Parts: sequence; structure tokens; C-alpha cells
Amino acid sequence: MSSIFEALTEQLGGNVVEQISRQIGADPSSTKNAMPAALGTLMAALAGNAAKSGGAEALSNALDRDHDGSVLDNLGGFLSNPQGGGGILKHVLGGKQSAVEAGISQKTGLDAGSVGQLLQVLAPVVLGALGKAKRSGNLDAGSLAGMLAGERQQVAKKAPQGLDLLGGLDADGDGQILDDIASKVGGSLLKNLFK
Repeated sequence: MSSIFEALTEQLGGNVVEQISRQIGADPSSTKNAMPAALGTLMAALAGNAAKSGGAEALSNALDRDHDGSVLDNLGGFLSNPQGGGGILKHVLGGKQSAVEAGISQKTGLDAGSVGQLLQVLAPVVLGALGKAKRSGNLDAGSLAGMLAGERQQVAKKAPQGLDLLGGLDADGDGQILDDIASKVGGSLLKNLFK
């Protein structure tokens, strides 16, 4: 079974990249280069949140309530008017969002403002994919947390030689990228966010 990261990377290729590019006001090439890092960051952040006390239960409840996966059935329709991503990012990244955007921008060349918009567009899609996986696998909160931990490891391993899917963000190869972003963009700002 392919990982959620792999499935999303495939589903968000081609014409979808062009649509997202128009939505965020960036060229398709820059958007395509930044998407794996943005997806990887969201997956790592969600995995970190799910590993915290009560985090998996909160995520599981949010998926049951708001993210059944239907966004993936009409991706074009969603991308024509994406909504809800800002609130998701506040929940997932909190006050560290601008530092995360700066870190992805540094590694991918997409300006931080466009990275922020890209993360807002992708966040509901990622949660939709998680919701779909949760339903199809009948996952409880613990299984969901385990799946996300596995996803984080898979994202770190999937980089073919010469192409780091996380845009070089996982500098120490530990499968966690927010600690590495923190060291690149301002000390310990993010270090303890997703331990």
C-alpha cells in the first residue's frame, strides 16, 4: 500500500499543480518544487501533534467531524475556491507558522508568502486524505497516530538520490523537520513544538 504522502504527491501533479500555482500566484515550476516540502512539513507536524498527549484523539475527532475525504473526490472544485486551510494551519503550526514558511522558502526558492498560501491550500487536502485513510482502515486514535508516525518515516526515506523530497529540511535525518527548520531560521523557535 502506498503512503498517503506518495498518493498525494501523485494526485497533486500535472494540471493540479498549474491550478494551485494560479491560486497562489506563483509559477508552476516553483510550486511543483515546493509541494513535496510543504506536504512533508504538514505530515510531520500532524504526526508530532498526534504523538502528544491527547493529540491523536483531537485529530481523530477533527477528522470524523470535518474531513471525510470528499475533498479528494472533487479536487478541481476545491482548488477553485480553497477554504479552511488558515484555521488548520493555526491549529497544526500555531505561532510557528511564519518560521516554517521561511524555512521552506529558504530550501525551495518559493517566496514565503506563496509558501504560506500553498500550505493553506494543501492543509485541507492532507486532512481529507487522512480522514479517508482513517475511515477505510477503521482506525482509532492510537492507530491513526501510529500511521502518521510511519508516514513521517516514509517521507524521510522516499527521497531519490539527488532529490530530497523535504527540500533538505531534515538535515539530521531523524524524520523530524521542524527542529531542523528552527536551527536554520532562528535558533530554538520550533525546537520543542513537535517532539
